[in-house]
Amino acid sequence: MSLIVQKFGGTSVADATKIKGAAARAVATKRAGHQVVMVVSARGKKTDELVALAAEMTDNPPPREMDMLLSTGEQESCALMAMAVRELGEEAISLTGGQIGISTDSSHTKARILDIATERMRTLLDAGKIVIAAGFQGVDADKNITTLGRGGSDTT
Repeated sequence: MSLIVQKFGGTSVADATKIKGAAARAVATKRAGHQVVMVVSARGKKTDELVALAAEMTDNPPPREMDMLLSTGEQESCALMAMAVRELGEEAISLTGGQIGISTDSSHTKARILDIATERMRTLLDAGKIVIAAGFQGVDADKNITTLGRGGSDTT
């Protein structure tokens, strides 16, 4: 049984129809005998909307708080994707970067990955679940959410 990682960017998860389509691809891949990890980005222009909202609050948002805010876009996509996969009859679990085991340095808004602990992901895959990972994020040594900067979901 091979492991297939499928990456879905913002355009691919922009609305319910596209999320359902991506879920169907993952389910078909699993039913073809593969283990599946999906990495998802924030929907459409969600990150841009969050950046604009932060700018309405302050001209100088703290980087740590920007990471907290911006990471929510991927978390939203993850949860919606897990719901769509389950609706198609397969078990799925959505995980933040920290939950999946991505450890980073503390450079908020441009963190570097230091380590990826794969044990939890492997256990979930072996249990037959489709693992849906929030791209673009991890956690530092103090468990602060960090983001990998624009395009960080590709790195994930």
